[in-house]
Amino acid sequence: MSTSLSRPVNYWPDSACAKAFWGQHEAPAYKRLLADTAAWLEPRPGDRWLDLGCGCGKLTEALWEKSGATVAEIIGLDCAADNEKAFQKLRTTVRPAAAEDRIRFVHSDFSAGLAAWDEGRFDGVVSGLAIQYAESYSEERSCWTTEAYDQLLAEVHRVLRPGGWFVFSVNVPEPAWAKVALGSLRGVFSTPKPGRYLKRAWRMLRYGTWLKQEARRGRFHYLPVETIIDKLAAAGFNAMENRLTFVGQAFLLRCRKPALSEDRG
Repeated sequence: MSTSLSRPVNYWPDSACAKAFWGQHEAPAYKRLLADTAAWLEPRPGDRWLDLGCGCGKLTEALWEKSGATVAEIIGLDCAADNEKAFQKLRTTVRPAAAEDRIRFVHSDFSAGLAAWDEGRFDGVVSGLAIQYAESYSEERSCWTTEAYDQLLAEVHRVLRPGGWFVFSVNVPEPAWAKVALGSLRGVFSTPKPGRYLKRAWRMLRYGTWLKQEARRGRFHYLPVETIIDKLAAAGFNAMENRLTFVGQAFLLRCRKPALSEDRG
């Protein structure tokens, strides 16, 4: 999996890549990450949420179930078009089943921003191991930059209502994908299709090698948690919390757009 600056490889929109990550929720490490993220979600009746880099929609499912199906809307956004199929299935498998206008999928690349939505559109934004892949390349400086990453944080702040929450996970610097893979081997004994499980696990490990290579070049962003907190503060967030999860290979963070009363203060 080689890349060049002039024509960088991008596997994220590919069908094979999307499908490889559909089964990640069967792995123990991902189950822990999902449970830890869900524990920090507090959807209220009538809320509208955005799931950034939604994949097959496991966090969307968690929001729906934790709210008791009382949220008004959850939008999943992802650059892989095949995830529309996953959302079509998700709407029929959640209980109670969801109408298309309450759980829906948008095919888009968040590196380009969130201009489709007005300021204050959402009560909450959630993201699982995704925003670190916002990418931007400077032709003038001939290097990858954090401009898209920083802009995405600012855009999340913009589309949140005052007092709205942002809950997300990102990988630690130099993530040990082999540790994740080894920790996932236990899952083969509980899955109904072990052959498919192992195939997907192997594919995810291979994609992990590509991701780490690109992060070292500055294209993707596996940042120290202190740097992330500084960036969140610069974007205008407060009330920040963080913890380790995903067998120690991811930071989980929660922060808030200040309420109007706090802004006045």
